Amino acid sequence: MSFYSARPEDLMFDAARRGDVALIQELLATGLDVNVQNSKGFTPLILATYDDHLEAAQALIAAGADVNVQDVTGNTALMGVSFKGYADIARLLLAHGADVNLQNGNGGTALMFATLFGRHNIVPILLEAGADTALRDVRGLSARDLALQQGNEEALKLLSAQ
Repeated sequence: MSFYSARPEDLMFDAARRGDVALIQELLATGLDVNVQNSKGFTPLILATYDDHLEAAQALIAAGADVNVQDVTGNTALMGVSFKGYADIARLLLAHGADVNLQNGNGGTALMFATLFGRHNIVPILLEAGADTALRDVRGLSARDLALQQGNEEALKLLSAQ
């Protein structure tokens, strides 16, 4: 993608994926919507957090990024970092109002992602933020059920402490 032929939105998505805070701020200064979404519903914040760019996420949030925007499948930035295991970004999102119990199109939650993918560093953060262990996905499964299916003893211990 050529810098000169790219649309500002495309430049923003690329800057967010790379964690290029200077370019993000430059593009926002032109009036570009901080919550612009691509065809998959990803915002710059979703992209920055998914690629573990804490400083870019901080800059986007400071510029007014909505931490609860859902992509076309209903996933949020918090769900993505819970899947990936990025604790610092999870704390940042929660501190700025991320809904810990928001469910995606399949009923999945950030806690379910963290449990399913063995992100034991994330589970306590989500529980402390009020994650509801009783929520169920479209298959009727809770985070505890997913931990049982996976044979994930560590997650079961963490969930049982609730």
